[in-house]
Amino acid sequence: MMKIRQYMCMLSIIGVLSLGIPSIIGAEEKIVITMTGSAVGQEGEIIRAGADLYMQTHPNVDIRIFEVPDSTTARLLIYLKKLVDGDPGIDLYQIDVIWPGEMADHFLDLNDYGASQVVGQYFAELIENNTVNGRLVAIPWFTDAGLLYYRTDLLQKYGFTAPPSTWDELEKMAKTIQDGEVLEGNENFWGFVWQGNNYEGLTCNALEWVASHGGGTFIDRDGAVTINNPEALRALERAKRWINSISPPAVTGFIEEDARRWWQSGNAAFMRNWPYVYSMAQAEDSPVKGKFDVAPLPGEQPGQGVATLGGWQLAVSKYSQHPDVAADIALFMASPEIQKMRAIKGSYNPTIISLYQDVDVLAAVPFFGSLYNTFVNAIARPSSQTAPKYSQASDFIFNAVHDVLTGKRDAQVVLDALEVDLADLISSK
Repeated sequence: MMKIRQYMCMLSIIGVLSLGIPSIIGAEEKIVITMTGSAVGQEGEIIRAGADLYMQTHPNVDIRIFEVPDSTTARLLIYLKKLVDGDPGIDLYQIDVIWPGEMADHFLDLNDYGASQVVGQYFAELIENNTVNGRLVAIPWFTDAGLLYYRTDLLQKYGFTAPPSTWDELEKMAKTIQDGEVLEGNENFWGFVWQGNNYEGLTCNALEWVASHGGGTFIDRDGAVTINNPEALRALERAKRWINSISPPAVTGFIEEDARRWWQSGNAAFMRNWPYVYSMAQAEDSPVKGKFDVAPLPGEQPGQGVATLGGWQLAVSKYSQHPDVAADIALFMASPEIQKMRAIKGSYNPTIISLYQDVDVLAAVPFFGSLYNTFVNAIARPSSQTAPKYSQASDFIFNAVHDVLTGKRDAQVVLDALEVDLADLISSK
């Protein structure tokens, strides 16, 4: 496999010439482009690497990173405030897969800036997701889906030969390993960590729990609210039982990086998280390097597990003072060359189909091949059914589920109220 440094060097030489994107900046003008970025995992470092490569071939462009919170819910509030105000201070936005319908009016049609020539490279479902009223408001940057990380060394130590395929199996394995590790002196060890804070990540987890019990997706494709059913009730009551049993009480305040740090420090057997964790956990200084693997999430029955579709897109603000440059950067950042670098360096799932057969990518991140079906069959949150009010729908969902997890309200009472809240929201669109 090509070393990262060598690969980066090659990219810096090839630059945008390999993409067929001409330099559009005149030598007499210095243009500042601001794009959003977070520090989740290696994200900040990798965004900066892509920006540096662009600037090497466009010396009159200065790409600056506007850092946003790790929490997608907090990030959304910042975005909406700036976009509603028509703020020109951010040119290029990194947006969640669930946001195109809600934010479309604030973004340019990238087809007018050359995207129409390259859209055939990307997963068709993502292009469709990002197309609103015939306008491509964002280019797919990376995609992902929920995964189960597990400690291979601990499964072997306690006599388990394979990762769990059902929630019952996960609970049994997690409790067995947890009891054994605590008995050996690690009082901070727990069986299973995940994202339980009341934010968008909990909506993702709850969707996986409910759907994997046969309880649907909160709202079906026709817009009918389906959440209030016995299977959903079983799923939420199961998750509540995990608290202070196989999951630490603090998990109800965890977002992605909280779960990663806990698990990567060696203090959990299983973790639900996104693919970006893989490369971090395999780093030289990681306590779990070489001691873990990934698998599909469990279901109530074998083969019933599902993963929530995640991923991020790049969109150009219509308030940008330099839309041509911002769009050029978006297409560069989402190009095959940069997506390959991001996959190898940070295990960010490409949105370009051909990279799933790339030998360098598969050598760096083997599960991109073995779990390919998990990614292409991931289930979407009900963003299209509730657009442009998905953020409100998700608020209802994650706050309701959080009330169950923390014991604030009974699960059936929560489902009764959530059904009414979602139905009222849909009828008011």
